[in-house]
Amino acid sequence: MPASAAAVAPIPANAENRYEVTRADLPLSCPMPGMSLWNSHPKIYLPIVDDGGESVCPYCGARYVLRD
Repeated sequence: MPASAAAVAPIPANAENRYEVTRADLPLSCPMPGMSLWNSHPKIYLPIVDDGGESVCPYCGARYVLRD
């Protein structure tokens, strides 16, 4: 695969257990925009700010941490 194609490839959904996000990513959803959705769960919104800066997806267990 050419390097340029790899740079624009979507992020695999739920490929990691921990994701760092910023306020620019709010409102936070899992899976996030840009993730492959074909093998994932329904899109849900996570209240990361109300949860004290860390949320866990109840479907896949992905942990999101808010970086300020």
